This record gives sequence, C-alpha cells and structure tokens, in this order.
Amino acid sequence: MEEIKHECGIAMIRLLKPLEYYENKYGTNQYALRKLYLMMEKQHNRGQEGAGVACVKLEQEPGHEYMFREKAEGKDAITKVFNSISSQIRDQLCDNEHEKDPFIGEMYMGHLRYSTTGKGGLKYVHPFLRRNNWRAKNLCLCGNFNMTNIDEVFAELTRQGQCPRVYSDTYTMLELMGHRLDREVERNFQIAKLHGFEGTEITDYIEKNVLISNVLKKTMTHFDGGYVVCGLTGSGEMFSMRDPWGIRPAFYYHDDEIVAIASERPVLQTTFALECDDIKELQPGQAVIVKQNAEVVMKQILPAREKAACSFERIYFSRGNDRDIYRERKMLGLQLRDTILKAIDNDTEHTVFSYIPNTAEVAYFGMVEGMKSVCQDVRTEKVVSKDIKLRTFISDSGERNDMAAHVYDITMGSLTPYEDNLVVIDDSIVRGTTLRESIIKILDRLHPKKIVIVSSAPQIRYPDFYGIDMSRMGDFIAFQACIALLEQRGMTDIIDETYDACKAELTKPAHEMTNPVRMLYEPFTADELNVKMMELLRPKEVTTPVELVFQSIEGLHHAIPDHTGDWYFTGHYPTPGGMKMINKAFVAYYEQQRLNK
Repeated sequence: MEEIKHECGIAMIRLLKPLEYYENKYGTNQYALRKLYLMMEKQHNRGQEGAGVACVKLEQEPGHEYMFREKAEGKDAITKVFNSISSQIRDQLCDNEHEKDPFIGEMYMGHLRYSTTGKGGLKYVHPFLRRNNWRAKNLCLCGNFNMTNIDEVFAELTRQGQCPRVYSDTYTMLELMGHRLDREVERNFQIAKLHGFEGTEITDYIEKNVLISNVLKKTMTHFDGGYVVCGLTGSGEMFSMRDPWGIRPAFYYHDDEIVAIASERPVLQTTFALECDDIKELQPGQAVIVKQNAEVVMKQILPAREKAACSFERIYFSRGNDRDIYRERKMLGLQLRDTILKAIDNDTEHTVFSYIPNTAEVAYFGMVEGMKSVCQDVRTEKVVSKDIKLRTFISDSGERNDMAAHVYDITMGSLTPYEDNLVVIDDSIVRGTTLRESIIKILDRLHPKKIVIVSSAPQIRYPDFYGIDMSRMGDFIAFQACIALLEQRGMTDIIDETYDACKAELTKPAHEMTNPVRMLYEPFTADELNVKMMELLRPKEVTTPVELVFQSIEGLHHAIPDHTGDWYFTGHYPTPGGMKMINKAFVAYYEQQRLNK
C-alpha cells in the first residue's frame, strides 16, 4: 500500500567469446548491450531514482578508452542512459571501426537506484569509477547494499592515511577495495620483477595473475550489512559477491557464451529464455568471479553465517512472477482464512473480498482460494484502484498526507451498502499513512457493514538497517500503538527502562549487544496492538467498524520457510551492526521525544 523504497537492482553480463562470435550468431555487436537493457527494464521495480551502465572493452591499444560509463537520474533514467549510449554508437558506425565504438565491449554492469539515505544527485548514482593509468588498477563498482558500520570503516580508511571525498558506504567501499586492488597489483608487480620480466611483460603478467578473491577477502571482512557488491576492473576481471547472511538476493546464469547476474531470478529467465532450474542463487559469503581469460570460478570469500535472507523481498519487493515467490505469496493469503472468517463472523454470504493494488494481488488469489475451501460462492470485486502513482514517501508529513489522499479510488456499486462486509488484503502495513489519509476514507464511501483490512505480513515493529526505507523508530504504526498503550496503562517506566538498557548495550562491543527494544511489546498481545493501531488510524469522520488482521510470525515462516530474515517483525537482527543500530535508533527516538516535551 505505502511505497517503501529499498536498495537497488543489479545486472551484469560477461561475454565469454570474442565479439565477432556474437556478431556472426546474433547479427549485432550490441547483443550484450541489448540484453543488459532488458535486464534493467525488468528490474525497474527495484529503483526509480537513477540508473547507470558501465562497459569494459578488452585488449584496447594505449591511447584508446576502454572503460565507459553513463548515468542519469529520474524515473526515466534507463531510457536516458540507453538513448545516450545509442547515440554515441551511431556516431561511430559510419567509419566501421567497431573496435573504437564506446559501450561495445565484453563486460557490462547495470544498476538501478533507490535511496534509503535521502541523499540525491547524480554523484550518488551507481556505478562508481576509480581511475588509474594501470588497467588492472581501474575499478568500477555498484551494488545493492546498506552497511551498518560505515563509521568504523571510514575511520579505518582515514587511519591508513586516505582522505575520501564523500562520506557514503559506496564511496568508502570503492576506496577501500581500490586500495586493496592496488596492493594486489603491486604484489604481482614484485613477482614479475623476480621473474625477470620488463616493460609490458610485467603488465601482461599482472593482468593475467590478479586474484580478485584476495581483494574481496581483504575488503569485505570490514563490512557489516546486507549486500550484493559487483565490480569490473579495467584489465578484465568481473565479480559479484553476496553478504555472509544472504540478506540481499543475487542470481546468476553461466553457459559457454555468457555469465549473467541479476537481483531477481525471473529477470534472467525472461531475458535469456531460460528454465527456472537453469539459474543458480549466489550463496551467502560467496562470489562468482570471471577472470580475464574468461574462466568462471566460484569462491567462498567469507564463511557463511546463519542464513537470514530478507523475507520482505518475498512479500513485497521482488517481482511476483518468480515461481517460488508466487507460491509463497498465495500461501500468505490462503492461511489467513480462519482469522478473516472470525473477523466477519463467518458471514461469507454478505462479504465482498478485494485487494489493494498492485503488489497484494497474488496474496489476494490465495485468500480467495482459502475462502473457497469453506464457501464455493465467494464474492470478489476490484473495489480499489490505483488512480495515479504519487510519491507517498515524501519526507514532509503534511505534504505526504495530502498526496496519499489521492493515490487510490474505489469502484462504486461494488457491494450492497449497510449489508455487506468488505475485506481488503494488502501486502504490509508500515506507517499507516495511506490507510489513514486515503484507503479507510474511500472505502467508507461504499457504506459497508464492516471493513476488515488484512495484511499478508506480520506487524512491522522494528526498523530495517540493511537497505529498506524503514529506519526511523517512531514511524511505524505498530510502534506508535505500543507506546500509546504503555502510556495509557501507566507503564511508561518500561520505556525509561528500555532507554537505559539500550544505552548500556551501546557500551558493549557490537557482537555482544542484544535488543532491549523487544521488551516494549512484551506486555501486549498482537490483538491488543491491532485494536490500538485501528484507534490511531481511524479518521474522525469514519463511523463504520474497521478491524485489522495481520499475518502471524508462524504463518510467515510456514509460507516462506527459506527466507528467515524477519527482524522487522521480531527484532532478531542477524548481524552485530544491526543490533547496534536498533539500540542507537531507540536512544535517538527517546531523546527526541524528551526534547519535544
């Protein structure tokens, strides 16, 4: 319902044969470029604030460019980027010297950006590029990540004597990894000298013997967070690495012609006409590396930790046309049957079932399937329509609320006034802004007997620090309801105790920290929180009874057994940095509230 921004989409292609092979087989030297465009368009859902493309052309002669990059901002950034690339290629076609064409090469990287930090501008759009006259020291980097310990890593850089120009996790990673790449090149330089090589012989030796796995091992041990980091070097190395907990997703395909990597499996399936089982998931702590000579290797860079793959990817972010995600979302809806029946007093005859578009549609199919198991004559309607795509996540609350009131519209006459219940399912309820400012008001215009709003996800109680725009403690309607109940029942001492406990946790090393914020919720049942949430969300002018129904934690794990990352719902953060951040978030919330009083 509410548009939640999240970290980005990645796409990579490495051609494993000479360019002439693709020109002869596919009739174009732009085979990989066109595939990259498809991969990026099919991940448009993952980033609409900016896009970028990088290309590396192998075996260029000195004096000719071999690394190319194009970036743009805005929802139409992909179109801007590829229009610009196409115009550059067309400008060169007249002289038939394809080896000099920009963006015609063997290695490609694409990125789509959503900012979760509020930082905007072209300089924050991936890929990022670190230049050097040694081809092997050139590094192009992009990723889908959010690091929780950027302060510590930035301090490590400055202790080394570096002075980064920008304070961000991407720039910091670029400089740290670039520093390690320099050291790897210099290691090979010394070996080449010992072998008696001179001049370009040294260069050739370096480029054939760079071990990206060394660079990754000495870089990524410093970082805590959820990530898929991707890179290209000027000498022909390509890599993609996933975090040790498997928080952020990555999939790859490899045959004798290409290696392709994307954030979502259906992207590869559709782009390359593949079967689901043709595609592999990059495992936690693992990297897929393509060497300069086109050899493909899988390397375990960091030991895999207890897997905590993001469940929100399955509920909301990833495209629902993935085979397994489709089944999971249907199950999320189906297993809410009994809870919904209780909310409508089993009166299916006088109940209309619908959904809040667009991401809840698959869960809706599951909900209807569940209802049909007890009543064949289930009444379904498309009651709610998304009238226009507006930025309901704008930071100014007044402007956001005004916008939210116009996002949705209703289908008049879709139920019998004052007789029919109305059940609508959504994928999640985070801040509740759109419910309060739009949905409940417009549903009330139909004059249902009762409105039941169903969330296929559990109550979102805790912030995310791994790449989703849910980091401010006080934004969540479940958290607001919890604080309101504590105040209403004279239990504010628990709030003070939680603050003291969080302060104490912050004196410990991160790997020893726990999450005291969880004790705020201990006095209440989920149903008590549901009732209080509805009190806070109900517009004053609405008199129709409204009830909230949420997925249970047990239901979530039953429907999505392989993606156990549930910290938004349970407060169980998988990494030390996550534990540190939740303590800092509550301390900041508490102290701000104290200032406001």
